[in-house]
Amino acid sequence: QLQLVESGGGLVQPGGSLTLSCAASGFTLDYYAIGWFRQAPGKEREGVSCINSSSGVTNYADSVKGRFTISRDNAKNTVYLQMNSLRPEDTAVYYCAATHLCEYSGFDLTFFGSWGQGTQVIVSS
Repeated sequence: QLQLVESGGGLVQPGGSLTLSCAASGFTLDYYAIGWFRQAPGKEREGVSCINSSSGVTNYADSVKGRFTISRDNAKNTVYLQMNSLRPEDTAVYYCAATHLCEYSGFDLTFFGSWGQGTQVIVSS
């Protein structure tokens, strides 16, 4: 059974940093692109970043470009989201999910599956 588990969330002050992890179990990440999404209270889930399985192709939402970096370690079956210069508006539950190609899926939720349970990020002083 394909399963993704997010971790690394927490409370951080504005301007601070966090690194989220998305670990896979039951399958190897080698063949999947992985996307990060977030959902703030009362808002729709939105795409944050995506990374392809082997080409290294990545994409980012405009709101996080230059601040967030997505990476993957296939040997550890894990994808990371390094978040720097965090802002209060980055507060949300962050989810990861699997897809085939970031270029094809974009941030369309219907192209992503095996959603994790999410990890809470709170940016507040």
